[in-house]
Amino acid sequence: MQILAIANQKGGVGKTTTAVALAGLMADAGKRVLLVDLDPHGSMTSYFKYDPDELENSVYDLFMQSQISLNRVDNILMPTTDPQIDLMPATTALATLERKAVGQEGLGLQVAKALRLLKDRYDVVLIDSPPVLGVLMINALAACQHLLVPVQTEYLALKGLDRMLRTINMVNRARKRKLEFTLIPTFYDRSVASSVNCLRELHQRYPEQMASTVVPVDARFRVASSKGVTPSALDDSSAGVQAYSRILRVLGERSGS
Repeated sequence: MQILAIANQKGGVGKTTTAVALAGLMADAGKRVLLVDLDPHGSMTSYFKYDPDELENSVYDLFMQSQISLNRVDNILMPTTDPQIDLMPATTALATLERKAVGQEGLGLQVAKALRLLKDRYDVVLIDSPPVLGVLMINALAACQHLLVPVQTEYLALKGLDRMLRTINMVNRARKRKLEFTLIPTFYDRSVASSVNCLRELHQRYPEQMASTVVPVDARFRVASSKGVTPSALDDSSAGVQAYSRILRVLGERSGS
C-alpha cells in the first residue's frame, strides 16, 4: 500500500484539490484509494458533501483511544461519489486535539497504526493535512512514504514553503528513513509575470524536488468540487487534470509502481 501525504504550512495552495484529483486518476486506473482528511476545516470532507459539524464518526476517533481496532476504523470509513474511493472524514472536533494532546504520548502515530490495519484493502492512501504544524501534520508525515507539497506560484507561498521545508528537516531527524518530497506548482498563470517569476525561482532553488509540470488555474476544478466528483470524472481532458496525470506518471516511475 502506497501512502502519500499532501502538506504545506500555508493554506489555499491546492492541497485538497491535489489529493482529490490524484485519487480520481488512480481510481480511474482501477486502484482502490483511501482519502484521509486530517484538516479540522474538513475541506475534503465537505468536497464529498459530508458536514464536518454533524458526523458521528471521524478520524478524531483515532485519537480518543490508545488501542485502534479494525472495527473502529471501519466505522469511520465513508463512501464517495467514486466507488473506488473511500473517505476517512474530518470533524471540527479535530481543532481541539492540540489542547487535549498536551501530556499524552504516542499520538503522533495514531494514523499510521490505523492504516496498517487497512494495508490489504487499499492500493493507495492520500492524506490531506492541515496547514499548521501540530499533532495532525505530524501524523500525516509519520504515516506517509512520500510527501507532496503544493506550492501556489506567488511570492507569499515561497515564504510558507520555507517553513514547510524546515518541518521536513525536523521530521527527517526523527525518521529512520528520509522522507522524500515533491513540490507541485499550483495556480500557475503564464500570463501573470509574478506567477512566471515564482516558478522560475522554485526551479532555481529546488531543481531536484520539482514536479515535472505545473498545475494551471482551471475553472473545472471548482465545477467538480460543486458537484462532489473528482475532476477527472467531470472532465478528464481539462488542463488541470492533464497536469496531474503527468505528475502521477512521474511519481509512479520514481516509486517503481
